[in-house]
Amino acid sequence: MSFINSTKKIALVDCNSFYVSCERLFNPKIQYKPVVVLSNNDGCVISRSNQAKALGIKMGEPYFKVKELIKKNKVHIFSSNYALYGDLSRRVMKVLKTFSLNVEIYSIDEAFIDLSFLNEKEIENYGKEIREKVLKWTGIPTSVGISSTKTLSKVANHIAKKEKTGVMYLYKNIDEKLKNFPVEDVWGVGKQLTKFYTKNGIDNAYQLKNVSNTWVKKRTNVLGSKTAMELRGVSCIGLDVHEEKRKNCCVSRSFGKKVTNLQKLEEAITTYCLNAAEKIRADDQVSKRLTVFIRTSPFNKNRKHYSNAHTIDLPIATSNSIELIKNARKALKNIYKTGYFYQKVGIILSKLKESESSEINLLTPILEKKSKTLMRAIDYTNMRYGRNAISIAQAGIDKVWKMRRKHSSRIDTASFDSLPKIRI
Repeated sequence: MSFINSTKKIALVDCNSFYVSCERLFNPKIQYKPVVVLSNNDGCVISRSNQAKALGIKMGEPYFKVKELIKKNKVHIFSSNYALYGDLSRRVMKVLKTFSLNVEIYSIDEAFIDLSFLNEKEIENYGKEIREKVLKWTGIPTSVGISSTKTLSKVANHIAKKEKTGVMYLYKNIDEKLKNFPVEDVWGVGKQLTKFYTKNGIDNAYQLKNVSNTWVKKRTNVLGSKTAMELRGVSCIGLDVHEEKRKNCCVSRSFGKKVTNLQKLEEAITTYCLNAAEKIRADDQVSKRLTVFIRTSPFNKNRKHYSNAHTIDLPIATSNSIELIKNARKALKNIYKTGYFYQKVGIILSKLKESESSEINLLTPILEKKSKTLMRAIDYTNMRYGRNAISIAQAGIDKVWKMRRKHSSRIDTASFDSLPKIRI
């Protein structure tokens, strides 16, 4: 029996089948039914319920390949609704921050929590309390894995899901658990590393743990060495609890149907620019540079391929939607060519910095005051009454180029129309 003598305790809280759980939250009828959520343009399966997994539907499987299986087994299908998932993720993370001062938001559905302040006897009950509170306050089910390093807490979380215990505190019998843990499931071990390890007789986490650190570092890289060390209970990957503001902001989508004319591309870039500007304003940032890019499908051998981008350095850093859209449309016209079937357009706002630190000239105080007041009013209205309650005419109305979302649940947590209705 192996124990880890360490006072460090890190929990990984992972939302179970997060996108599916979000859809189920507003549709109780599908609570115990097979459910899948599809990626952009309904391309691939990106989230599955346990019932869907049992049918053999794999993660990342193209929708057209499993369409018949889905139809035959009456699987409920949903197009991705990132606005909904983002909102529920923020709610989950807010709850998690009530359990510890040190929380690292790792992804939209995962967070590491420092629980080193607890003693051994309190750990498992505290993990159960986390699950119960998140479920009660947000409706999202989670699994909690706890151990002395981030990598081991990932292992513990994986086991908690597989064994359906909800909470797993991995601090004893660790070697036995690692012997039954495939090396490809270890955090930080991708497909290429898995092939390399397997080729060298390393099939599970226990074998990786016991490999010479010098050998791992020499044959792979520093990260590979840290992974092996963490499996031994030596913490090498610290918690990143400081949420740094973004250095750039990219908004792009593949079109639901190919676009050929400039007007439709201008509508799309205007819409994406509005979205990007709203995001940087939420972080109280301004942009000094914008880049617009367009491309056709690189996989269509029957049509000419074209891809290009144009960058504009702005005279004054800004987050004003109108100013950014004016420059984005100018950039688009510089790279647009007729005769092509465009699949994607996008915008990148870069050289971001705090709005207070932007350049000042004689006109800045007057112009910025008016700009901020207008933008604040637009953001407030859209937050209260739903995105695009106030928009710009150049963004268009019909938007035939919009991403394909045939199976969208159309749930919007910022809209009263999405609230459940009770008939008396």
